[in-house]
Amino acid sequence: MSMLQTSTFNSVILYMSKKVFTIKIDKKLIGVKELMDWAHVRHVPVVNDKDEVVGMVSHRDLLAASVSSIGDHISDFDRTQQLRTIPLEAVMHSPVTTISPADSIQDAARLMRGKKIGCLPVVDKGKLIGILTDYDLLKIVEEM
Repeated sequence: MSMLQTSTFNSVILYMSKKVFTIKIDKKLIGVKELMDWAHVRHVPVVNDKDEVVGMVSHRDLLAASVSSIGDHISDFDRTQQLRTIPLEAVMHSPVTTISPADSIQDAARLMRGKKIGCLPVVDKGKLIGILTDYDLLKIVEEM
């Protein structure tokens, strides 16, 4: 196998999820919670008006913000109401570590492990084209 074939075979683009759910930066925390619940995802890239990735919110971030912002001793209704007031920008991680579709899956795994992150938005020429998650990496291992 040539070097080009090897790098194509191992490139991130083969393993990333192409269906990415995003949320606009001007939304509230309730929006990302509803999106995660509906789409059954744990990572949501935050985008600006130009659809550039400007932040990332994980399910863990959502849980931490919910607990720290509003405590444990309130009703589900009151918790949901409070989530409607928290700006997404207050809990998102920024800047976001991204990866190119041409990068190798090994580079992606090294980057995720090194930075202790659960996903990498895949960006090509400034545009979000996919997302690679720890779940995707586990699928690769399972198929070996």
